[in-house]
Amino acid sequence: MLFRKGLLLLFIVVSVHGLAQEQDKEQARQYFEMATEIMASTKAVDDARELMIMAANYDTTNVRANLDAGLMHLGTIHKEQAVKYLQRVYRQNKNFRFDLEYQIALGYQYGLDFDKALAFYTQYRFKIDRNPSYAGKDRVDIKEVNRRMEECANGKEFVAHPQPYSITNVGAEINSEFDDYAPVVNADETELIFTTRRREGNLNENVGDDNRPFEDIFVSKKEGGSWQPAKNIGASVNTRFNDSNIALSPNGNILFLYKDGVGDGDIFSSTRQPDGTWTKPAPLPGAVNSSFYESSISITKDESTIFFASERPGGLGGLDIYSCTKDKKGAWTVVRNLGPDINTEYDEEAPFIDYDGKTLYFSSKGRKGMGGYDIFKSTLINLEKREWSDPENLGYPINTPDDEVFIVGTATPNRFYFSSVRSDGVGYSDIYLISDKQEPEKKVAEKKEIQPIKFIVEIVDSETKSPIEAKARMRGKDNSAIGSTSLGTGVFEFGIVSTVPKEYTVSVEMDGYIFENVKVLLGRATEEQQTINRKVLLRKIAVGEVSALRHVFFDFGKATLQEESSAELNMMVTMMKQNQSMQVEIGGHTDDVGSDSFNKKLSQQRADAVKGYLTSNGINSKRIKSIGYGEERPLVSNDDEAGGREINRRVEFKVIAK
Repeated sequence: MLFRKGLLLLFIVVSVHGLAQEQDKEQARQYFEMATEIMASTKAVDDARELMIMAANYDTTNVRANLDAGLMHLGTIHKEQAVKYLQRVYRQNKNFRFDLEYQIALGYQYGLDFDKALAFYTQYRFKIDRNPSYAGKDRVDIKEVNRRMEECANGKEFVAHPQPYSITNVGAEINSEFDDYAPVVNADETELIFTTRRREGNLNENVGDDNRPFEDIFVSKKEGGSWQPAKNIGASVNTRFNDSNIALSPNGNILFLYKDGVGDGDIFSSTRQPDGTWTKPAPLPGAVNSSFYESSISITKDESTIFFASERPGGLGGLDIYSCTKDKKGAWTVVRNLGPDINTEYDEEAPFIDYDGKTLYFSSKGRKGMGGYDIFKSTLINLEKREWSDPENLGYPINTPDDEVFIVGTATPNRFYFSSVRSDGVGYSDIYLISDKQEPEKKVAEKKEIQPIKFIVEIVDSETKSPIEAKARMRGKDNSAIGSTSLGTGVFEFGIVSTVPKEYTVSVEMDGYIFENVKVLLGRATEEQQTINRKVLLRKIAVGEVSALRHVFFDFGKATLQEESSAELNMMVTMMKQNQSMQVEIGGHTDDVGSDSFNKKLSQQRADAVKGYLTSNGINSKRIKSIGYGEERPLVSNDDEAGGREINRRVEFKVIAK
């Protein structure tokens, strides 16, 4: 269903006027009514959410608008930002909604603030104990609350001891500003097929009832070690409605798809022809599909066995994972539930059988998880007896409190692709490469009983010098996460185990403050305990404040943003979305090498490139002014490189309204 033109026009008007949000109850009421009307007539929650957020920020005392803004975040993206709005409701009326403490706890859980989440879950349990007969729709069952508290305890453990994986965005050749997900690759990793809801290249000019393009399947080829711009796989596979891929055979010649509307959802397959085209998808023959929901599938390298998820009766609960073998006539027969070694009373989804034919990766809402779906792996012992090793959680940073589903491996061990909503994303859901960064020196450290360096970060307000409830993350240059534990308000302890000196980046952010990315060079861990303390001062957003984007990089002599820039730029996107009245000037600066005219032009182009990135990620262009200053405003002398010209080559932002 097309989005109604009248509402679309209103949304455009809102985008123009939502620039200077002081408290305005009448303006808030209008935005609230527009958001409510959208949700009553469509499923365009993305549009409604942005309007509801503006209503909540125009009137922080509007309990209904702030509640809905928080709940819309929890139901879509940036779930951790729900806390800001739900806490406003809680401060004004703790009893406005029965499960308010539970919803606040969810927001904290998604933001990895497990201690605060546990505190609010505990408060909610007390409320249930005090009101045992309450049976309203906003009552969350105690079983679910207890499960959430278990997830928080697991999350604290996993974040404190992250697995040595590097998670890298595959880049703009594949990812778009829209949802990109469900990647599948062939064995030699030369072809990647995925599902997207992008506008460009979509076969349907209309949109769904959520005001977003329909799902289409796209494909990218790897040439010279780089992924090429993704293209629509074609009308032989895609229709004018939703089409989603779910698996690819190792040789790349059988593509499996999910389609709803046949039963409760079935699995189809398409075969690659000698000329490279694909046949029209047909329902998978045999016993796999039923009158119930079948959602995902994986096939062994020899194409003799498939593993799939189904809601058919007889399972252990919800979605279960089954196996099915091919008989001598080529039909899929003998469907078997994998049993309690894999399946639980909760949902199990998205199996991937590795190329060894024994290691099964799958997602589960049960077992020892952090929240939502977590990815586990298990090794086959005996398929006939349904015997598998105890499933192992892949841990943080692969898993988070949100859903992690549809991981696929490659012929290279410990190298995977999956989709996730992350801070360095190009759009909503993006596709990422996971690679194992198990360091040889870490193994040496374990043998020699090396003591991790305790790197303690204290975050304080730059004016008051008081601790603030900011978030801190620490990563290596290979993008691998460093484990952390909270030592109190604004204090985090990171454990560094590397036996060689390395550079790390500490990222700190908080609503209402200018984010900081701090580079830290640490020595090697030894047998002796080392403790290093670092204080980070966060500045409140104020007119006139200037901050350099030191982690934004361009190709030499050009205005092309490098992929490594996305992490810092996405922090800026988040900051501007959290502070919607904020306006900035993006200033481009160079050193004095080259002509004045060239430097002026290049600095303008680079400032424009940063502005373009921000606007493509949902920031209104009227909130951003870009200026190229060339070599006019050096910070230091240009006499030398490291201490001068390198510092002067920069892009920075200045707050011009808040």
